[in-house]
Amino acid sequence: MTVEEGGDDKVANGKDAVGAPADASDDGDVSASPSPVRSHAPAFAGPPVSKLLRAVYWGAWFGVTPIALASLLVWGLTPASSVEGDGPWAWLEAGVRAQPVPIGIVAYTVFATVLWFARLRLPLARHAHPPLRPDLAPHLRAPVDRARSLLEEADAILRGREKDIQRDLSLHERKQLDADLEGLRAAMDAQPFDEEAFVDALVRADGEVDVRLGRWRKSEVREYLESILIAVAVALALRQFVVEAFKIPSGSMIPTLQVGDHIFVNKFVYGPAIPGVHARVWTNMPPSRGDVMVFAFPERPEQDFIKRVIALPGDKLEVKNGHPWLNGWQVPNCYVGVYSYNEYDTSFARHEGDLYVEYLEDEAYLTLFDRVTNGLPMEIQGPFTVQPGEVWVMGDNRNNSHDSRMWWGGKGGGVPYANIKGRALFVWLSLPETGIDWSRIFAPVMGRPRLPAPMKALQPAMDRCFKERPPLDKTHPPR
Repeated sequence: MTVEEGGDDKVANGKDAVGAPADASDDGDVSASPSPVRSHAPAFAGPPVSKLLRAVYWGAWFGVTPIALASLLVWGLTPASSVEGDGPWAWLEAGVRAQPVPIGIVAYTVFATVLWFARLRLPLARHAHPPLRPDLAPHLRAPVDRARSLLEEADAILRGREKDIQRDLSLHERKQLDADLEGLRAAMDAQPFDEEAFVDALVRADGEVDVRLGRWRKSEVREYLESILIAVAVALALRQFVVEAFKIPSGSMIPTLQVGDHIFVNKFVYGPAIPGVHARVWTNMPPSRGDVMVFAFPERPEQDFIKRVIALPGDKLEVKNGHPWLNGWQVPNCYVGVYSYNEYDTSFARHEGDLYVEYLEDEAYLTLFDRVTNGLPMEIQGPFTVQPGEVWVMGDNRNNSHDSRMWWGGKGGGVPYANIKGRALFVWLSLPETGIDWSRIFAPVMGRPRLPAPMKALQPAMDRCFKERPPLDKTHPPR
């Protein structure tokens, strides 16, 4: 067979080193595709690997550690709920306080990237990465790992860019590239290992790959930048469609939620909303009675409120001394005891009231009837009729909640489905005026409530109320 230009470049079996037929021209005009670079198994057996220690390595260094560091960073940059930041970092503190979850994800990515650079030097690393030769000196572990990555990268480019390589590289260039890659493999497998020969082969192969395949390579800066951008995009997508963080600024949901609680909200449960329009990818409406949900306040949609769903379309709602009646049926409750709390940004710093467990359908939750009211009438409110396409909501702090009973100048009003953002999940951080409240971490918003630490004396009475919960058929209102 004939090579049109560079006849001394012919090789045995009529093919060049990367698999192009021998009648290919030196300027890249070929009639067949080059085969991918051959893979070679190493000529040595690595040290035994423990699956348990490998799991510990990945979980500790790329799970727990970056998550802990990101959480500490977010906590350190989050001022107290009533403190307005000033100084050159005020904008950063405001951003972290407003959106701790996306910023936490970006911080996690940065910390994980830094740890990845040091992955071969971290404790237990030999149990996580492909075993290296037992006769390698410690200072050669990183270069040999880099050589493996170079060979994998070159192989991926040669397989994924076959046609481009045929077109852009001459036969001589392809042969030289393959020879240097094969030389690096041979140096890595040599017995005994020759450090000088390996370093020389790595330099030559790295230079050849950079020159011949550089146009298709990704720089490390680009790779890590892409990773960070992908993480940011994922965080924004999660925030838009799946979960978002909110902070509780007022006491309208005490005792379920405390001032300074930071919660996650499930935005997927009612159907993910399409940005910019009042529509959802799919809908799961209406919410269930007893759901604690976040929504855009109907009178001022730029404000987010959080309340509990009490009444559904078609229900007739009356409120008597703070207790809801649905369709002429009183929602059952159980008296727990006297509950007190402090609210520093109001004219009444010390509040006290009667605590109840209320049973509504599948949910049982705490409600507080504060003896200091916020302008709410103490007797009968309503009846109100819930219109189609809306739900009526009330705060668990019944006498200090601006909810459906008080909207539109006291006429009352519901939350349109389009305003609903999601259902509350749990408290992931609590920052009251006195500092971090560790007892609130992971406190559920739905399900079995958790009393704050100063009210633990009421725990036996609350447990009794849950134990004496009425049968489910006695907690559903009549139609």
